[in-house]
Amino acid sequence: MGTTQLDAVPEPKYWHLKTVLSDALDSEFEVGEILPNERELAARFGVARATLRQALEQLELEGRLQRRRGVGTTVAPPRFGVDVGPGEQGWPGAPDDAWQTGESEETTAPAAVAALLGRDADEPVHSVRRTRMTHGQPVATELLYVPHSSVPGLPAMDSTGGTARGRAVLRELHRLELDGQERTVELGSVRADDARQLDRLPGAPVLVVTTRYVSQGVTAAVSVSTYRADTCRLTFGEKVREPVVPAPEGPAPEAAPRRHRAATAGRLSHR
Repeated sequence: MGTTQLDAVPEPKYWHLKTVLSDALDSEFEVGEILPNERELAARFGVARATLRQALEQLELEGRLQRRRGVGTTVAPPRFGVDVGPGEQGWPGAPDDAWQTGESEETTAPAAVAALLGRDADEPVHSVRRTRMTHGQPVATELLYVPHSSVPGLPAMDSTGGTARGRAVLRELHRLELDGQERTVELGSVRADDARQLDRLPGAPVLVVTTRYVSQGVTAAVSVSTYRADTCRLTFGEKVREPVVPAPEGPAPEAAPRRHRAATAGRLSHR
């Protein structure tokens, strides 16, 4: 290519660089390949490393790149859909639930969760940790907070904690009639404890789904689910089938000419 310098453009330089890098990922790299280091990339494109980092962070946020401990920045596989729509309208722990139940303990909920539960911040609640697996890979972690009043029949023998107690909490929830759910989705940064489970660096972008479960007009439980933003996309509702349109009579129309992607200003090198 003639030059690797980025010409002056009206859009932010990091955004233009992100577009150039994205085109290079499509044409020059395979899934799982490691990108050259920041110093080499910054020199090749004639930008400051701070500008380069902004572009790389955007590509990571869009699911094009992954930053892996001890490996570096690699090309990410395509995102796969994780359904959080009407098909999930049930209590946690249903037979077809995609989550694995983990440890349970008695704790206090974060202030925002306690407010959703209508409880004092220092009031003890049951917490159940769960992990969601897709294609054998952990894609989300969850903390489910359940007030004592929602599971009054919880056996005393399950008060010591562990996975058995977690399953007991879920069983007791299923005794309640579920009125409905309310969900919110936010962009966040992964905490250290969730980062270890999800094999992410602390502070990496994640999607945070907060679900409020309502029974008999009151909040019976609240879950906070943390999804990897680099490998999954959340889908809401069932897919709508496209209508079948009959083929028109007569000769088939000529195929439109193929469009070729324009060459980018800079290219990445393999090392």
